[in-house]
Amino acid sequence: MHARPSWDSYFIQIAHLVATRATCPRRSVGAVIVRDKRILATGYNGAPRGIAHCPPGGPENDAPTGCMRAGHCIRALHAEQNALLQAAMIGVACEGATMYVTCQPCNTCAKMIINAGISRVIYEGDYPDEFSIDLFRESQMEVYLYRDQRLERLELGA
Repeated sequence: MHARPSWDSYFIQIAHLVATRATCPRRSVGAVIVRDKRILATGYNGAPRGIAHCPPGGPENDAPTGCMRAGHCIRALHAEQNALLQAAMIGVACEGATMYVTCQPCNTCAKMIINAGISRVIYEGDYPDEFSIDLFRESQMEVYLYRDQRLERLELGA
């Protein structure tokens, strides 16, 4: 018999599965919002519904529509944003929930996570945005890095 994963491992694994639906060819990210061990919503990075996906090879190959600005794709929503929007669309509050995400949230996503009432963020991987960590610190968010099948709490201080 195989060992059962911890709840945190289980939900991170689900976030990785969600990431397989990503439509951005540059990076696949998945997010899962959970409260009381129940999934409230999921999201992956990609274009809004009804809008064309990023072109093969990434947005830098999208010269006709020019979806690259300052080195970033402006066509795709981030996984965290899509998860929060999915929850809003179906009328589910995120207050007190945990967000599991396969990549460190950027500062825009951090602001949305904070305002949505998420109380804990568990992420795997990195993203070069120290300001998001500053925002989490200021909001007193509980933030954990998932590494080697265990949680490492980020000591954000005050």
